[in-house]
Amino acid sequence: MKKGRLVSLPSLREAARRNPDSVLPRQRAEIRPSAFLVSWGQEKLFCIRTYGCQANVRDSEILRLFLLQMGMKETEDILRADFVLFNTCAIRENAENHLFGELGRIKASVLSRRAFVAIGGCMMQEEKPVSTLLSRYPFVRLLFGTNNIERFYELLEQALREEDTYVDVRSQPQALVEYECEQEKGRLSPYSAFVDITYGCDNFCTYCIVPYTRGRERSRRKEDIVREVLALKERGYRQVTLLGQNVDSYGKDFHGPYAFADLLESVAQTGIDRIRFTTPYPSDFNAKVFSVMARYPNIMPSLHLPVQSGSDAILRRMNRRYTREEYLNVVRLLRSMIPDVFLTTDIIVGFPGETEKDFQDTLSLCEECQFDGAFTFLFSPRPGTPASRMEDTATDEEKHDRFERLKDRIDQLATKSASRTVSTTVPVLFEEVSKRDPSRISGYDEHGRLVHVTGDKSLLGTIRPVDILESHTYSLIGALHDEGPSF
Repeated sequence: MKKGRLVSLPSLREAARRNPDSVLPRQRAEIRPSAFLVSWGQEKLFCIRTYGCQANVRDSEILRLFLLQMGMKETEDILRADFVLFNTCAIRENAENHLFGELGRIKASVLSRRAFVAIGGCMMQEEKPVSTLLSRYPFVRLLFGTNNIERFYELLEQALREEDTYVDVRSQPQALVEYECEQEKGRLSPYSAFVDITYGCDNFCTYCIVPYTRGRERSRRKEDIVREVLALKERGYRQVTLLGQNVDSYGKDFHGPYAFADLLESVAQTGIDRIRFTTPYPSDFNAKVFSVMARYPNIMPSLHLPVQSGSDAILRRMNRRYTREEYLNVVRLLRSMIPDVFLTTDIIVGFPGETEKDFQDTLSLCEECQFDGAFTFLFSPRPGTPASRMEDTATDEEKHDRFERLKDRIDQLATKSASRTVSTTVPVLFEEVSKRDPSRISGYDEHGRLVHVTGDKSLLGTIRPVDILESHTYSLIGALHDEGPSF
């Protein structure tokens, strides 16, 4: 292995440690680049490649702001960039393969132009990928993780002054930092924003690497969250999405009465046009949350509620803290209080020990819930998690057959759900111009469905009624309500 400057290496064993009595320091920091970094960064081009969930996207926005503050300019062409940053995901093995493939593709360009390559994110919290990078990709100059993003300027300056790879990955979060800088300049959209409310996860589902890569659960203060939403509203943002690995665990680390339902109500009272949140955990949901959703029209009637399996036996092996019936009871309560809710989920196929009966239980749960859509995954063992050591009896052929059967059923349910929108009028927040057809403007309705209309850039950032003309299952074709059909 190449040694480099190894300040701190990842340790999954260390990352798993939890001390419920310890309190992380909370810091307010106006993070600015040094004169050295500004001098180095002026007019250089940077490119960020982001993999994974919305939490990674939000981290990339913060890192993007840091680079812009150095005087750098952004490019989408990775082969032209003077600075390349990969913000990685560790949820599935193919994320690693994709990263290593990209590094191989850009190697010649990086070496010929002496471009600087940095890699951060969840994958860097694992021992094996870091070891592979140090041994096989010596042109990578900086490795850091999810727990020290606020020290990015310090890490980058150290790496620039070194002639070797600089590695600083902390297995435990060091502090909860509130950034005192113009964060909007780093955001990828001027209309819709992600707002972190919690970080980390303490659930330790047996298949999941997130509690190791994102650290312990910790909540931001209500005042800081509401202040951020108000600032976004004042700058013309129309929508916020509250982010957390388990949003309904919000406030548990404060050991007080103020919980997620209270925060959701506080954010709704800011008056921002649209509020979404992801991702909740089924056993932490309650009628109080649904009551708040039902009372405030600016909280969108859509919910992503991961179930993972419809089999009690598999849910136990996954260490999911609910039964099939408890999940169904949550769905029944939700639909009784918000009848038009758009409900999606996550499902894993081929978990170790899954039988055909377990799989049939998952199919029947989908029928009972009538999901509007779902993300379906073949089980991918992550080194260091308990599930990676579980005995498996199903063949790859059986797993792929189940996956295809589940996908077909979810597609049928999604098609049925989407077809109900045809000939209705829905409010759409328009967010982007199609890259393939500049005359097509796209946005999302209240239920989170993608809608395309013919229009121009004046629609961007507006919420307009749209008549739905066609359903393509995972996207809808419409026309502005006051302009008549255009498709």
